[in-house]
Amino acid sequence: MLDIKAVRQDPQAIAAQLARRGFTFDVAAFEALDAQRKQADMDSQSLLAERKRASKTIGQLVGQGMSVDDAKAQVNLTLDKIAAQLDTLTDQARDVQARLEEFMLGVPNLLAPEVPEGTREEDNTEVARFGEPRVFDFPVRDHVEIGEALQQLDVETAGKITGSRFTVMYGPLARLHRALIQFMLNLHTGEHGYREIY
Repeated sequence: MLDIKAVRQDPQAIAAQLARRGFTFDVAAFEALDAQRKQADMDSQSLLAERKRASKTIGQLVGQGMSVDDAKAQVNLTLDKIAAQLDTLTDQARDVQARLEEFMLGVPNLLAPEVPEGTREEDNTEVARFGEPRVFDFPVRDHVEIGEALQQLDVETAGKITGSRFTVMYGPLARLHRALIQFMLNLHTGEHGYREIY
């Protein structure tokens, strides 16, 4: 998540930087949420100060001729009212803070200055190349095509179950996947001092 202080300092500059990666940062929405959060903080501080002042009025009321019990009762009524207002305000402040955090979690990281602008893969710049791409005398297939042809990988079913970017594995491929996980656990717990937790 971006540093909210930096965003508050210059939201327009942040919006311009995010536009480089094709993201539209809603400055007005951010400023509205941040203003609500700030107002909730100021209102809370004001009520806390009022509560502190009210606590000190018992002596003044007694000095004006009120009995100690009556003065305490009157101040307690005021303090109860302030406490109820503080509870309401605290709930509102939590809600605003949660909405602000949710908003900020949806904002991607800023690009480094040297990253080329663009929103498509074609806009990327090749920085380095090692060797020449191999030329095959047959149609090249990726791991998904090969796995599906062997009936050991099912992307479509996984998409229905969990959403995109997941796969269901069958048979030897599932065993290989499990074996790699077990190998990693054994290596790190047995040789690198990690503790397994399940």
